[in-house]
Amino acid sequence: MSNHIVENLKKEIENFKAEIKVEKVGKVIEIFDGIAKVSGLSDIKSSEMVTFQNGKGDIQTGVALNLEEDAVGVIILGDFSKIKEGDEVKSTGRILEIPVSDSILGRVVDALGAPVDGKGPIKASKAYPIEKVAPGVITRLSVSEPVATGIKVIDAVIPVGRGQRELIIGDRQTGKTALAIDSILNQKGQNMICVYVSIGQKDSKLRKLEARLEEGGAMKYTVIVNASASEPAAMSYIAPYVGVSIAEYFMDQGKDVLIIYDDLSKHAVAYREISLLLRRPPGREAYPGDVFYLHSRLLERACRRNEKYGGGSITAFPIIETQAGDISAYIPTNVISITDGQIFLETDLFYKGIRPAVSVGSSVSRVGSSAQIKAMKKVAGTLKLDLAQFRELEAFSQFGSDLDESTKKQLERGKRAVEVLKQLQYAPVKTEHQVVTLYALTKGFMDDVPMEKIKEFESGLIEYSESNAKVFYKEVLESKMWTDKGEEQLKKAIADFKIGFMK
Repeated sequence: MSNHIVENLKKEIENFKAEIKVEKVGKVIEIFDGIAKVSGLSDIKSSEMVTFQNGKGDIQTGVALNLEEDAVGVIILGDFSKIKEGDEVKSTGRILEIPVSDSILGRVVDALGAPVDGKGPIKASKAYPIEKVAPGVITRLSVSEPVATGIKVIDAVIPVGRGQRELIIGDRQTGKTALAIDSILNQKGQNMICVYVSIGQKDSKLRKLEARLEEGGAMKYTVIVNASASEPAAMSYIAPYVGVSIAEYFMDQGKDVLIIYDDLSKHAVAYREISLLLRRPPGREAYPGDVFYLHSRLLERACRRNEKYGGGSITAFPIIETQAGDISAYIPTNVISITDGQIFLETDLFYKGIRPAVSVGSSVSRVGSSAQIKAMKKVAGTLKLDLAQFRELEAFSQFGSDLDESTKKQLERGKRAVEVLKQLQYAPVKTEHQVVTLYALTKGFMDDVPMEKIKEFESGLIEYSESNAKVFYKEVLESKMWTDKGEEQLKKAIADFKIGFMK
C-alpha cells in the first residue's frame, strides 16, 4: 500500500509544471462620484478594463480613462459605494467589450450589454469592443437606398438613405423621440434591424416606449440599450458606443441597421461630468476640448459598406435637444457639422398643430433625392420649393388683400400641402400610399377640396385607389416607378373617387 502511494507521488512530481501567473495589481488612492484614482498600474492602456476587489468578494468593473504620470483615472461601471480607498485593482489586459449574439434582438440591455428586462440571460456567441476605428473610405459605398421612415414630410422632402447620419434637432417636447419611434415601427417587413439607445432618460418613459414597440410588433427586430437618469454618468457615457457595437455585429452579417441615440446632449453632459471629476481642463461651456471627437468617432461608424467588405449598413439618427431653438450652441453646431443633414423641429409649428413640427426651410438632407425611389422623386421633386415659397407668400399675404389669381392658387396649394404632411403619432404611412397622396396633391386634384376635408379625402382616396388602381400599385412596388398605363389608371381612380366625394 505504501509503495503504491510513493509511486503515485513520484508520478505527480514528474508531471508537475510550475506555472507563473502575472497579475498587474494596483491600489485605490482616491474615490468619489463614480471615479477612482489608482496607483501602481504603470503599463495599463487607455480604455482597458480593470476589476476592483474588496475583501468581501464584491467585484466591480472600471475603465481606465486618464493615464497620468503618477496615477490612473478610472471610471467605475456600477455601484461605486462598495469600493473603498486601499482596495485592490487588477488590470485585465482587455479593452472594454460587450457580449453580442442574435438572441439580443427583442431585449432591453444596460450600458454593459447585460439584460435588464427580466427575461433571463442572453446567450452570447462573440464579444465586440465598444471602441473601434470607423470603416475607411475604400470600404464604403455611396448612399442610394432609402430608409422608409413612414413620415410623409421626411420621406418626401428630407429623404434619408441607408448608411446616412441624419440629425433630429429641436427643443424639448417637440416630438423628436416620436419621429424616431415612428421610424422604428415602419421598419416592419423592411429587412432592417433597429437599435434604440436611451441616454439619461426616465425609466417610466422607456417603459412606455418599450410597450409601444411591443404593441406594434417592432420589438422582434429591435434592441434597446438603456442608461437611465438614475445610473452613474459613466453608464450614459458608454451607452452609445455599446449600441453601435451591437449595430456593427449585425452589419458584419451584411444586414441593414437603424440606430437612434436619444439623446447626445445628455451624452455630452455625462462626459463633461466625468471629465471635470477627472480634473481635465474645461473649455467652451465647460465641456472638455475633445467633446467633438466624442461624437465624431461615434457617428463615423455609421456607413454603408460595399459588397467586397461584407455589405450591410448602419443608419444613425442622433437626437440633440436645443434651448429656445438655439442651434448655434456648442454641442448642436458640433453634431450638425458631423452629420449628413438635420431634421429641425420647431416649437411654434408644434403649438400651431402642424405635427410632426418639421421646419422644411431649416431642415436638409445632404444625400437628397438619391435616397428616394423614382416614383417618390417624381411626385415630391418640387414639394420642398413649393413649401418654402408658400411660407414666404403666407407672410407677405398678411399685409395685402388684393392678390392676383396665380398667387391665390399657390397659397391654396401650399395650405393643402401643409395639411397633407400632417400626421398622427404612431401612424407611419407606406411609401406607395405617400406616392398616391402626393400625386393627387401636386397634380392639382386637391386644389378645390375644402381644407377641412383634406384628411378625409386623403384616407378615402388611398382606400379607393388600392382596389381601383391595382396596376399603379403593382408597378410602384415592383419597379419603383409607374408606366403610362399605371398613371392613366390612377388618374381615372382619383377622378372617379373625387366625383363621389364632392357630392
